[in-house]
Amino acid sequence: MTGVAEPVIRTPDQRIRVFVSSTLRELADERRAARAAIEGLRLAPVMFELGARPHPPRALYRSYLAQSDVFVGIYGASYGWVAPGEEISGLEDEYRLAPPGMPKLIYLKSGSEREERLEALIDRIRTDDTAAYLSFDAPEDLAARIAEDLATLLAERFDQSRAPASAPGAPATSLAARVPVPYTRTIGREGDIAAVRDLLERAEDRVISLIGPGGIGKSRLAIESALAVDDLFPDGTYFIALENVLEPALLLPTIAYALGIRDNGEAALEERLSLALAGRRVLLVLDNFEQIVDAAPVLVRLFTVAPLARFLVTSRIVLRIRGERVFEVPPLVAPADGAPATLERAGMSSACALFVDRAVAAAPGFVLTADNAGAVMDICRRLEGLPLAIELAAAKARMLSPQTIAERLGQALPLLTAAVRDLPERHRTMRATLQWSVSLLTPPQREMLEDLGVFAERFTFDAVEALGAGRTWGGEALEALGALVDASLVKQTDVAGRGVLSLLAIVREYAIGRLKERGEADLMRAAHADYYHLLVQRLAPQLRGTGQAAVLPELGLQLANLRAAIRHLVYTGRLDDAADFAWEMLIYWWIMGLFGGVRVWMLELLAKDEPITQRSRATAWFFALWGELWQRPAQEVVAGLGEVARLFAESGDDDASAMAFAARATARVQLPDPDIDLAERELRDAVERLQKVGNPWAEAITRVSLGRVAWLRGSIDDALAHLERASAIAETNGDRFTLSIAGNQRGRLLIVRGAVDEAEDVFVTTLMQSVRLHHEEGVAYGLEGLCAVAAARDDAERAGELSAAAAAIRHRVGVFDVEAFTVHALSLDEVRSRHPEQVAAGEARGRMLTLAEAVSRALPETEGAAAADALAHW
Repeated sequence: MTGVAEPVIRTPDQRIRVFVSSTLRELADERRAARAAIEGLRLAPVMFELGARPHPPRALYRSYLAQSDVFVGIYGASYGWVAPGEEISGLEDEYRLAPPGMPKLIYLKSGSEREERLEALIDRIRTDDTAAYLSFDAPEDLAARIAEDLATLLAERFDQSRAPASAPGAPATSLAARVPVPYTRTIGREGDIAAVRDLLERAEDRVISLIGPGGIGKSRLAIESALAVDDLFPDGTYFIALENVLEPALLLPTIAYALGIRDNGEAALEERLSLALAGRRVLLVLDNFEQIVDAAPVLVRLFTVAPLARFLVTSRIVLRIRGERVFEVPPLVAPADGAPATLERAGMSSACALFVDRAVAAAPGFVLTADNAGAVMDICRRLEGLPLAIELAAAKARMLSPQTIAERLGQALPLLTAAVRDLPERHRTMRATLQWSVSLLTPPQREMLEDLGVFAERFTFDAVEALGAGRTWGGEALEALGALVDASLVKQTDVAGRGVLSLLAIVREYAIGRLKERGEADLMRAAHADYYHLLVQRLAPQLRGTGQAAVLPELGLQLANLRAAIRHLVYTGRLDDAADFAWEMLIYWWIMGLFGGVRVWMLELLAKDEPITQRSRATAWFFALWGELWQRPAQEVVAGLGEVARLFAESGDDDASAMAFAARATARVQLPDPDIDLAERELRDAVERLQKVGNPWAEAITRVSLGRVAWLRGSIDDALAHLERASAIAETNGDRFTLSIAGNQRGRLLIVRGAVDEAEDVFVTTLMQSVRLHHEEGVAYGLEGLCAVAAARDDAERAGELSAAAAAIRHRVGVFDVEAFTVHALSLDEVRSRHPEQVAAGEARGRMLTLAEAVSRALPETEGAAAADALAHW
């Protein structure tokens, strides 16, 4: 593998992406082995789930390859399918499209009688000095070879990854990376991007609304504009998708989730958001706002308390709030009526340029010529320059000539637009084009597209297969899905090395509309909810123990559909199932801070005033009272949680009853004038109940509350005993979340005791647990604890640095409810009184650290390396 400049392998701060190419069904076991080997090295496998196909996905896997670092080819006997009109298979196409300097690891299955064209491809590979190839016998043999070869490759390239951050080509660390990266080229929007940038730069308006019909390119313009103004917003750019947010009350929870702010019920979410945005120059991109336009006044409240924040909104309708500047998103420039049908005229149109670009992606041999220029101009003129409509038409270039596409549009569009006269003109054109594109599918493919309308945001092929049971397309899910991708009706992207699927908002809207017309919307919503409920029943129990860290990212990937499943259950009247679903996910809502959204659905459930079980009523009231417990503690809340415990007990759920009883005791501690003796007795009673039902997770959390009560009493010995017991239970059961909470409390008490070395060990452990759980609040607490350790050792600069880094995290995620028992501030004040200049110097450095840098500075070298690896997966 010599002869070319070797690309830098990015490690450990960014995950290395390994593109895997193979035939799909022939080598299914080998693909699974390859994925396991790659993930075992904590790298990201990039696997094209729909298999090797040489048409429209070419643009997608070209993008995958462009963003990958290593190419792995696994070849058996088959050359792969060659689509009609193509000359090579997707297998060879992927190899050809791999960048010339990309390292290529090729694995040949022994004992296979290879097809002639595959042998020719392998002969070509043998002459490629960027490729290494080996044979293997079985999947387990393949896994071992891949792991060994990737490890060797990393070792060879590691030194090259040590370039200084300012070096050309160094990876950007801006939060603009949160903005989706387009997988296709943006055409004809240069002037619009410049105009949006100008509006944001002038800072005269707080909300810039990109307004236009579906399919005109509002989201793409918002994405490109956000990427173009990164320099104007040094504190971050966030892209917040709202297409699946249907309740106005969920706007704040959705924004908070994107900003990393947990809604654990302990403080009003709007207050946390206000603190997180105060003094920060950030851009929040809110995409598809039209369905929750009633929530627009919330933006006014937010920008009133956060004057440096700006909001870029996409919507089909104007928000009509103060501070809003409307930018009407224009269509692309289409040829004027009567313009000469010449190659030169077509080249002057951005609409025609888009058609040609997407037609080439669909049919690589496509060329704009004098013969077809008139037809392309006619297509773009008929479609009024609407980008999505043009893309849908261009996707047919693989099968139809531009002249045929223009002819068919000319026949279909007038009839289709006449059928939707109640829509504005461009809405009619877009809807008609969508219907025309769908009409070219087979009946099973059309049914599949309509069925996919029940999914929210991104979804997996496993979920699609599950929904296909009993459907006409169920036996050909892979092929049907491939056809929808080819038609640009389904998009495929990559999340952490995993292929996921999605529908554009307007396609989803069309699909669910057709489902309703067929009278099958509720049927498919039920199937969707059943699949995700089964998923939760399988995964949620692991949240109580050793599977916690592994399950959290999996549930995070599925979050939009988990929320949609609860919504479907409530909407279709399956209220008991909705309550069960919500309760099974209790620990997930708690760890991730997602109580706000669940509370909205549980209150909706109660408002339906339909028959439900006692257990369901108890569940709904538990979520409704949780925020009240922390934010507005009162005797009514204590009584309400007591009633919840009774309802759970009478329904036969002693586990849930014990948890509700513990919550009641905790609520009693929060009262303005608490009866500490009664609260302690009830907490001890709750511990006994939880032990009896075998719920160590809730027992550990309740013992943390007992420790806090003992601390309030001034009994450090008792407090430490409770917290040590809570930590032991959490550690035994692999419960990293509770281990972090209990550990931070223990560490503070140990600092008070003067046991500095022991406290340091505890805070290092809790910081590592928080990093592994992607729990930023816990990271802040851990940094504060190690600040106190540094202050106790008179290391003034380090104490100041860690304190400022923790304060920056608190500010960003809106954590202002500082623990009453905190000790780091007192320790810092003490060392500041002796070394004010050193503390100030440390604080200046700490304010400039990223979270990863702060964690690295806080931890010993061995733990720091493990933390860096974990942070690379955030």
